[in-house]
Amino acid sequence: MARRRTSAPTDENAHAPKAAKCQRSSILWRSYASREPLVLIPGLTCTAELYEPQWRVLGVGRRLMVADHRRDDTHGAIITRLLAAAPERFAVCGLSMGGTLASELTRRVPERVKRLAVRDVTAKRATANKNAVRIEMIAHAECGRQDHRLPLLWSSVVAPARLQDKELQAFVRRMAMNMGPEAFIGHQRALLDRPASRQGLATNCVPMLVPVGSKDHLTPVGDWQEIAAGIAGSKLMDVPGCGDLWTLQAPDLVTAALPAWTEA
Repeated sequence: MARRRTSAPTDENAHAPKAAKCQRSSILWRSYASREPLVLIPGLTCTAELYEPQWRVLGVGRRLMVADHRRDDTHGAIITRLLAAAPERFAVCGLSMGGTLASELTRRVPERVKRLAVRDVTAKRATANKNAVRIEMIAHAECGRQDHRLPLLWSSVVAPARLQDKELQAFVRRMAMNMGPEAFIGHQRALLDRPASRQGLATNCVPMLVPVGSKDHLTPVGDWQEIAAGIAGSKLMDVPGCGDLWTLQAPDLVTAALPAWTEA
């Protein structure tokens, strides 16, 4: 899968006005503009590059921010840091763990969230079985074996037809390794006690886009159809043949859909 690299809003490229780091916390931003600000929240073990295919389109005419969730190990702390740097009102897009955080934002500060795009977030609390796997992952990472679980993570986030996509696999692996073991452990600890997002989503009253990957192993399509049916203003977006990482597996489709959502 060919990808054209674009400049990322990261510490390495932090130069105003095209890209700079917010001085108050861990949110990185690019582009001063008058359009509605947009906060992007990466998923588990993912960096800002998760949204690389969308930067060029979404960053036109708006303040675009990518939450840096590497520093904290609880959902509450991550959200507190995010809100300290976010504008007064903003749209938010989150995938996987980022989707859980985005959903929690709508529950905590509904007056600040203007629209929501969320995917691959489980609406129920963490289960004992899943937590046992996370505890094992933490133990491996603490012993310097962070990459021990990467093959399992890879097989769970892509559609079966993409399992042999070496370029995409290398891209996902690079994000995980760039996060580092401390951030990996922090993510797993945060997910041990993640809140149920169903309540926050059920009370959502802003435009909500839900990309649905037809080959998603982590969040069954039927679950999201049930949830979205009870949420006013929600719109399901079918992403054929796609697994968990829809921003990378179907970049053209997602990039085309998100601008319309930001203007809804």
